[in-house]
Amino acid sequence: MPEKITSEDFLSNLAETIADSVSKQKSGSLFEEEKSNSVVSSFNRLFGRQRPVHHILGGGKSADVLLWRNKKISASVLAGATAIWVLFEWLNYHFLTLLCFAVVLGMLAQFVWSNASGFLNRSPSEVPRLVLRDELFVSIGRSLGAEVNRGLQFLQDVACGGNLKQFLVVAVSLWFAAVIGSWCNFLTVLYIGFVAAHTLPVLYERYDEQIDSFIYSVLDQFQNHYKKLDSGVLSKIPKGKFMVKKHE
Repeated sequence: MPEKITSEDFLSNLAETIADSVSKQKSGSLFEEEKSNSVVSSFNRLFGRQRPVHHILGGGKSADVLLWRNKKISASVLAGATAIWVLFEWLNYHFLTLLCFAVVLGMLAQFVWSNASGFLNRSPSEVPRLVLRDELFVSIGRSLGAEVNRGLQFLQDVACGGNLKQFLVVAVSLWFAAVIGSWCNFLTVLYIGFVAAHTLPVLYERYDEQIDSFIYSVLDQFQNHYKKLDSGVLSKIPKGKFMVKKHE
């Protein structure tokens, strides 16, 4: 009897170890598949993005407005920009006209405030004064100058870098912007960019996987067309002949 019991125990232990090994292999293969899928999805992010869109946009209050974290503030900002665009484009108001009207209304409000106490037989109230700090204009000038210098440095690097592909992409982008500028004026272009900044990031944050797959498919098609252009036209352009003639 004891030998029979030990053999049965041995067989049961062997079956348990085999079942445990099979389950571990399955779980390991599933983990590897999930890991590979996560790696592939991280490589397919747009422009190699590894951080959330909120952190890419700065992570501050401006990013909250662009991503509609507070819908009332974002809607009010977009409505204000739309109202300004309607006043200048559809109603044909001019900036100087609106500025003069706003100054007159402000002066009228202060005049009524300062003289209302005399008509109502009350003690005169102090009218609040609007004073803008000098640091505000200094910070605006510094940030604007830094952005302009960054743009100029990028254009000069593209022009002097010797990368033909990047140079053609930038040239075509500038040509496309020039075509859009010929269709509408500068204020409309600014308004289109403002609306795009308040709509495209939040749409990309919500539908990032679909947008990434679509953009990468389009980029693959452009890359195939560029390879055909390179093999058919660009590779046949002679290089260095003028330098050889000059040395000869």
